[in-house]
Amino acid sequence: MLAARMNKLTPYVPGEQPRDRRYLKLNTNENPYPPSPRIKAFLEGFDTAALRLYSDPLATDLRTRIAERYEVTADRVFVSNGSDEALSFCFYAFFDSGRGPLLFPELTYSFYPVYCDFYQIDYERVPLDESFGVDLEAFLERPSCGLIFANPNAPTGHGLPLNRIRRLLERYPADRAVILDEAYVDFGGESALVLVQDFPNLVVVRTFSKSMSLAGLRLGFVIAQEPLIKALFTVKDSFNSYPTDMLSQKIGEIAVADEAYYERITRRIVETRDRFSAGAEALGWRILPSKANFVLASLPGTSGETVYRRLKERGVLVRYFDTEGIRGFVRITVGRPEEMDRLLEEMREAF
Repeated sequence: MLAARMNKLTPYVPGEQPRDRRYLKLNTNENPYPPSPRIKAFLEGFDTAALRLYSDPLATDLRTRIAERYEVTADRVFVSNGSDEALSFCFYAFFDSGRGPLLFPELTYSFYPVYCDFYQIDYERVPLDESFGVDLEAFLERPSCGLIFANPNAPTGHGLPLNRIRRLLERYPADRAVILDEAYVDFGGESALVLVQDFPNLVVVRTFSKSMSLAGLRLGFVIAQEPLIKALFTVKDSFNSYPTDMLSQKIGEIAVADEAYYERITRRIVETRDRFSAGAEALGWRILPSKANFVLASLPGTSGETVYRRLKERGVLVRYFDTEGIRGFVRITVGRPEEMDRLLEEMREAF
């Protein structure tokens, strides 16, 4: 009954969402603060009769708002049902194994190999450097049909400076796409959006889920030069003409406009991350430097799985990856200050 290609798929596994008890949930990189209060006011006054109409298939108003915020033209913006959908469309539109494998870091967002399997794209994982950083030189030493990596990277939190991204683009073939997944860039990374004007093969993917506190909404966007955006619209309209609904588009407009609110809560998260990191290191933990809203942490002499299970027994959820190279670590989402204080206390008592 099933198509033979189903046997080749291994789906992405999201962070667990258990219901057996109430947990301090620090395992899925959700923002601990609510979205802009303007969104609540909008929803309270929304005329539900409008839902009988289809949403704008071009998301014109939202794309215009994003373009104004990031100082590009609207024809360089594509909007999607979450950045995962944007990434999926990018894989289909830009990567062709006939010119070599797709390259991405050995440790990175675990959806990338899933997309490759889904679209039957050959790929190669490139080892990180000795400090868990993305090795850009290694990308240039291998034949490839394109590159994709997250900056800051997940799950390490390591961020590459803009000058290194520019040098990579200057040396990489201009006829092959380079996708930068900037899901976490607002927490201390350097965005490559300013490079889109100079590099026609650069594709920057962003999300509303992290710094804009809208993980439950499913909204993302892409900024690239016009021919690449047109290609994404072709893929979208060959799959689903209406991927973003009316409410998502309107809420996205409000979120993009409330820049001051989001800068304020992002600054709090960064301060909390740095304070927690210092506190954990004082307890003997190793915390990798992070430019994201999470940290990768290990306790020397204790496996990552043991840390995960012991904290879960105490009502705290963190993320453990049974992956070569980071089995000694857990990934910890940065919550509110009082939540991270509780975690520090649990770490002190449990280990």
